[in-house]
Order: sequence, then structure tokens, then C-alpha cells
Amino acid sequence: MSDWRPSASIAALRRRAELLARLRQYFADQGVMEVETPLLASAPVTDPNIDAITTAHPAGGEHPMYLQTSPEFAMKRLLAAGSGSIYQICKAFRCGERGRRHNPEFTMLEWYRTDRDFGGLIDEVVAVVQLAVGSQPILRLTYAEAFARYCDLDPFGASLSELRDYAARNMELSFDSDDRDLWLQLLMSTQVEPAMPEDHIVVVSDFPASQAALAKVTCVDGREVARRFEVFYRGMELANGYDELRDAGELLRRIRRDHEVRQGAGQSLPPIDRLLLKAMQAGLPQCVGVAMGLDRLVMLSNDAHRIDEVIAFPLERC
Repeated sequence: MSDWRPSASIAALRRRAELLARLRQYFADQGVMEVETPLLASAPVTDPNIDAITTAHPAGGEHPMYLQTSPEFAMKRLLAAGSGSIYQICKAFRCGERGRRHNPEFTMLEWYRTDRDFGGLIDEVVAVVQLAVGSQPILRLTYAEAFARYCDLDPFGASLSELRDYAARNMELSFDSDDRDLWLQLLMSTQVEPAMPEDHIVVVSDFPASQAALAKVTCVDGREVARRFEVFYRGMELANGYDELRDAGELLRRIRRDHEVRQGAGQSLPPIDRLLLKAMQAGLPQCVGVAMGLDRLVMLSNDAHRIDEVIAFPLERC
């Protein structure tokens, strides 16, 4: 049996270490402070698409704790305390995620800029991706442009039945739903993303307002859009960036909407992060932020096809 050995080669792990060094040097040169926040959290994200791993309270407390799915909440508390621009390279955990590009324990690169706008963050994310993959052509599309180009659909104007019919014509389906966003997300992942040119770094921005998560919502060309973007390269989603929501009241409303969706789907209802709410009420500065899957970036720099090729010990070897 060789299950004690790392699944990644030593050469791949060395290239991983070299990329980590380049990333840290990049942020040091930019004057962005590296921070560390706890992996344990009293409250996880409420996004219905993400399930946190629960653990007993290590000090015997009454309530369970959660392994963080992202350092976002703790980093925003630092921002509210006056940290200025910050970044973190850390472990994150998500329940049920295992596959060619997923491991329940993974490494995330997340950073927040108080000195850049939305467009400036997109430029920086592209620059960070190029640290791993070299100089590549860039394709920038809005969400509407991406759907028009690859699906010949208007994602904002199409009816629920039009979205459903398009999906039925182009894939085998074994379910139905009245959730419009579910159909948009399905078409995005199965029709739009695979059609993107693999030799370009592709940036898609201005998502539907209903998919804002923790991004601001603004009006563009007469319709509400979320000020967020995603970055893709060679068929992989690499990063998800926001013009960050700063309104504590709106944050609470979105959390409650997440709870409603979770309750309707029979999911657990995670507690609300009261410490984040207090930080937002104290005043989150104007900032933009992005989360990037570091393991996927390492996969690209190593020309790897599975995440197991770039991490030492995946789930089955822990």
C-alpha cells in the first residue's frame, strides 16, 4: 500500500511553493498586508449552495462551531477596524465537495482593496492569474453578453419557460423547478462556461441582482445588476470578486432570504454572524474583494487535470 505517500509529486509541490512565494512577493510589493484569521467560526455563510463542516465547540460551549468556508467575515471585521488593504492565504472547508477539481479542504487566496475600484480589482485579478499562467489574451464580457454570445439568450429578459425550454433542448433533465436563478446557473455552468475560449482569461461581470450574494447592486442600462465578476481560464472558474456590500441592514435582509431558501429546501439554518453585523454597523470602508481558489491556480501552473496532483494529501489520504 502506498496511501501514506502524497498524491502530488515533489516537483509539483515545489512549483506550488514557488507560486506561493511569487504571490506573497506581489502583495508585499503592492503594500497589501498579509493577515491570519481563525479557521473556526461561530457562524458560517448562509449561502444555500454552500454547506459548512460543523464541529463540537472546543471549549465545551453550548453551540457548535464551523470550519470556515472562506475567511471573508473575519477579514471584513479587520477592514472595519481600520486594517486597510489585506490578503490571506488559508485553508477553507466545504462539506460534500469532492471531485476532479474539488477537495473538502482546500486553499483559498482572498484579498480586499480599500484603494481600488471595481475595474482596478479586475485588472489586479488578471495580473495575479498571469503570475501562474503567463501573459494571456483577455476577454471581458458582461453576463448578458456572455449569454447572448454562447446561448443566444437574454438572461434578464427571457421568461422562465424560455430558460427551461432552452435547457431541455440542450441537455437531458430529470427535474423541474420554478426557480429562475437555478436555470440561469445551470445554463451558465453547462452551456456558457464550456463555450468560452480556453486560450483567453475570461472575465464575466454584472450578474443578475438576484445573484448578488454580498456584492452591491446597481442600475446599468435600466436594469439592476450585481457588481460582481467571475474569472475563468481553460474551462475553470478561478475567482469571484465583489464591489463589497457595506449596508448592515441589507446584509441582514439577504441572510434572511438565504434562510427562507434553505428552509424551503429542507436545509439546516445556520446562525447569523452577529460579530460581522456589528462590524458592518461600525462602518465597513469602501472596498472591493475577491476569493480565488489557489489549488486551481496551481493546477494551471502545473498543467494538472486533477486537484490531487497539486495537493499533498487529499481527503482519502488524510
